[in-house]
Amino acid sequence: MPSSSNTKRRLLIVLGSLAGVVVLVLGGTWLYVNVITDDAPEEFTLADGDDDETDGGNPAPAEDLVLDGTWTIASESEAGYRVDEVLNGLDNTVVGRTSDVTGEVTVTDSAATAADVVLDMTTVTTDSDSRDGQFQGSILNTDEYPTSTFTLTEPVALDDLPTATGPVEQTASGELTIRDVTREVEVDLQMQLSGESVEVVGSIPITFDDFDIDAPDLAFVRVEDEGLVEFLLTLTKADDSP
Repeated sequence: MPSSSNTKRRLLIVLGSLAGVVVLVLGGTWLYVNVITDDAPEEFTLADGDDDETDGGNPAPAEDLVLDGTWTIASESEAGYRVDEVLNGLDNTVVGRTSDVTGEVTVTDSAATAADVVLDMTTVTTDSDSRDGQFQGSILNTDEYPTSTFTLTEPVALDDLPTATGPVEQTASGELTIRDVTREVEVDLQMQLSGESVEVVGSIPITFDDFDIDAPDLAFVRVEDEGLVEFLLTLTKADDSP
């Protein structure tokens, strides 16, 4: 029979090996979160004009710009999500974005009376291909639900836009649809005129369970139950709009 000292020695070796694995995992995670991966992009903000063609520090609107009409979402617009996760015990912020954002806004009597924004979820990417595969696969099933949409349900006043010397803040009410589940939401907006365009930035707090989304909760990673849908839109007047 093995001696008591040999048994203790083997036990110490096993425990030491396990401790070494733990250190390697935690050290590798720290290295991944703090060194290998890029910092999460900052939240979207409006452009800050600082040249001679600005008004009060903001990009100057075109003279005699008429708000009423149909505005389309330009190609430089972006949208996506922001969520916090715990990766092997370390906090990490994940941001996924895409420029595949389409839609239009109707303005009547200086108020946005209708708006539809469509986000292509199949092209939302982060800094990790494996994370994107899970996001598009088991989490959102983008093969079956390729888009998410926001539809305005109440008018948003825009009277202050033409004369504002800073961003105009408003709250918009609407319906957000993700994975074919629609919920009423409120969006905090900041808007400003820039030449012949309107810039709009905002975010929508969401709880994943409200949209029948199971946030990953695995042995090595746990995603928080809440997150943000965020966007930066550039709106341009449709060619056939008055």
